[in-house]
Amino acid sequence: MPNQFDLIVLGGGPAGYVCAIRAAQLGLATAVVEKDKLGGVCVNIGCIPTKALLHSAYVANLVAHDAKELGVDVGGIKTDYGVAMRRSRKVSEQNSKGVEFLMKKHKITVVKGAGTLAKNRTVQVGKDEYQAGKAVVIATGSRVKGIPQIGLEIDKTSVISSDEALFLEQAPKTLAVVGAGAVGCEFADVFNAFGSKVTLIEALPRILPLEDAESSDVLTKSFKKRGIAVFAGAQVKKATVAKDKVTLAVETGGKTERVEVEKVLMAAGRAVNTEGMGFAEAGVQLTDRGFVRVNPGTLETTAPGVYCIGDVAGPPMLAHKGSREGVFVAELVAGHAPHPIKYDNVPSVTYCHPEVASIGVTEEQAKERKLDYQVGRFPFSANGRARTAGETEGFVKIIRDKKYGEILGAHIVGSHASEIIHELTVARENEYTVEEVDLAIHAHPTLSEAIAEAALDSMGRVMHI
Repeated sequence: MPNQFDLIVLGGGPAGYVCAIRAAQLGLATAVVEKDKLGGVCVNIGCIPTKALLHSAYVANLVAHDAKELGVDVGGIKTDYGVAMRRSRKVSEQNSKGVEFLMKKHKITVVKGAGTLAKNRTVQVGKDEYQAGKAVVIATGSRVKGIPQIGLEIDKTSVISSDEALFLEQAPKTLAVVGAGAVGCEFADVFNAFGSKVTLIEALPRILPLEDAESSDVLTKSFKKRGIAVFAGAQVKKATVAKDKVTLAVETGGKTERVEVEKVLMAAGRAVNTEGMGFAEAGVQLTDRGFVRVNPGTLETTAPGVYCIGDVAGPPMLAHKGSREGVFVAELVAGHAPHPIKYDNVPSVTYCHPEVASIGVTEEQAKERKLDYQVGRFPFSANGRARTAGETEGFVKIIRDKKYGEILGAHIVGSHASEIIHELTVARENEYTVEEVDLAIHAHPTLSEAIAEAALDSMGRVMHI
């Protein structure tokens, strides 16, 4: 039957398309249902285009502030957000076409349209019905959301989301970013580099509230040094949206500040996509928080033969977490015994400058859990490679079990933190100790030497400070 498959995936983002590829590799006849471009939010209006813009921001800051000291005097510079935006769109398009190629390479059927789940592993797309012999996998992802109760409903003009920010032709003169998680901090960085006067507002006591407090402190100081106004522990009490400006009443430190900006960028969380897809009718239940309820050991939903992966399955809402879940489910459905997912070993990265990356517990969490731990730190200001690049902000911090040397958590702030965190991710996944990290010879001069030094510091043997 032409519409009969072993496995059908609802959603072609990083969770869905990776699940489909692995399923096809294992010999399952596979289809992906996607109403928009393949690659999902990440490739088209998320991870990929924002990182392209952040690289443009990095170059802008480098040329404006550091090039002369490096012996490269370029004179006056002019930034153009529209040019950077169009480049980011090209990069996204390349990646999306790359996913299309992978679907063809693995002989995966792509069904264009909005899929609705029905009973007995059936998916309806328009007038057509598709049947999955083994499993349906929900990978419908998430979307941006506003705060309508205080007047900050996304109108795509004055109050925008990250979606609209990625298509602006020019940077606004003034911008308030509401929400200082990864998305908020990344866009604050980008628009500051392109000349916007940026105000960053976070309701919790510090920016990047899920990261280690020391990491948040370093980034706050760096942002303020570059002229970004940071309001942490602040509540937007009221918003007045006019034709060409938005006025915010921000309560912070016991007083109310009036913030008037050209645009507000909402970066205060995401909502998962579960509405109008027939989940309830097919027996798929949701949690109290609105995520799809899954068996934590198998990722199967309350409907037999229906699985769920990615953002819609629950936090952390990260592309790489969803991709690994996709591999896990594909292998499970194919009759294999997949390696269990260790959710406490999913790395987190914020790609602003300096970058922030982490794995495992924060020091605050270690204290709360009454763990017997030791901290090792090494600043990039003492690292030879960081000095050669003139990028000495930040540090490596390792939290280890005091008795056995187990790496409980690691936190990096600095240049290329997103890349070097993975040495510690591999170490934790394979249960290496700090002693075993130190035994690996690190090339000199490299930023990764800071990891070895932090491991040594946790044992009281640091060399270069």
